[in-house]
Amino acid sequence: MALPILYSYRRCPYAMRARMALHYAGIKVEVREISLKAKPAHMLAVSPKGTVPVLVLGDGAVIDQSLDIMEWALLQHDPDGWLENKAASLPLIARNDGPFKQALDQYKYASRFPENLPETYREHGEDFLHELEDRLQQQLSLLPHGIGLTDIAIFPFIRQFCMVDEAWFQQAAYSRLKVWLAGLLDSPLFKDIMQKQPLYDGQNQQG
Repeated sequence: MALPILYSYRRCPYAMRARMALHYAGIKVEVREISLKAKPAHMLAVSPKGTVPVLVLGDGAVIDQSLDIMEWALLQHDPDGWLENKAASLPLIARNDGPFKQALDQYKYASRFPENLPETYREHGEDFLHELEDRLQQQLSLLPHGIGLTDIAIFPFIRQFCMVDEAWFQQAAYSRLKVWLAGLLDSPLFKDIMQKQPLYDGQNQQG
């Protein structure tokens, strides 16, 4: 059977967390790195929303939400029991994907939101950073059970937030968050999924 197809964009945080879960679960996929300016016809046919990640399974089933891809991967193989803490993970992930992601977008693309200064949007995002810093005072991961679903689902967005102004982040008082972020950035899991892929040229459009 052909490998599952994963339409991805290397720097997209949603695609990152999907790739990390798939890699952790040991699931081989055909990664199709797309151009956001020229999305493949096959991807748009199976997932008209037009955003990555999109996972097309061998039987033709399509999973096009990153958290659903993560859960599917972990249901196949979950050696460290990441899914055991799903219920505890979801509220924090929801705050990441909701209010924090909105603040992140406004901070990163502040010129599109001129009604406030970039620093104002950064302060909105810092509400979440403070919460994570508090959690990490007592442990090395966002939940007490070690690095798992919560960390991997949230990490790519914290990475992106901190990269908007790296000089600011380096002097900011988030000592535990910095250690957590650095550990994940240096992990083999992250380094493996960030290897550059050739841009998918649109051939074999039917999958």
